[in-house]
Amino acid sequence: MRLHDLKHRPGAKHRRKRLGQGESSGHGKTSGRGGKGQTARSGSSVRIGFEGGQMPLIRRIPKRGFNNAMHTVEYIPVNLEALNVFENGAKVDEAGLRSLGLANGRLPRIKILGSGELTKKLTIIAHAFSASARTKIEAKGGTCEVIPPKVYPPRKA
Repeated sequence: MRLHDLKHRPGAKHRRKRLGQGESSGHGKTSGRGGKGQTARSGSSVRIGFEGGQMPLIRRIPKRGFNNAMHTVEYIPVNLEALNVFENGAKVDEAGLRSLGLANGRLPRIKILGSGELTKKLTIIAHAFSASARTKIEAKGGTCEVIPPKVYPPRKA
């Protein structure tokens, strides 16, 4: 078998729909666009969920109940391999990671992940560490310092 012997599987290739080729073609007159209206016009498109100005379903139904997304804790991930740019025995903190572009983004917390190998002894200060990252850092003689979460005073009733 050679490349020029290869054929598509039966039913895999379709003829393209030839619009506007007369009534007998089955795709004449309105060319599959139905009657008049907004969707029959060229260049028209209506966004998902748009109901012609009627209050959309997503806005009609009440929003109530628990939403877990409000309580998620998100981190900027930093892999161990990226920390090899620091000198041996250096103290790596949030400001140092952001200044070198290793932790980009608006999220306030940083998590050190264990991907790659660490070749230097470092003191790393971050909001969280994965278990594999912690073992690799401590195996090289480094230390992991966790930044405690901010505690806000209780609201007054």
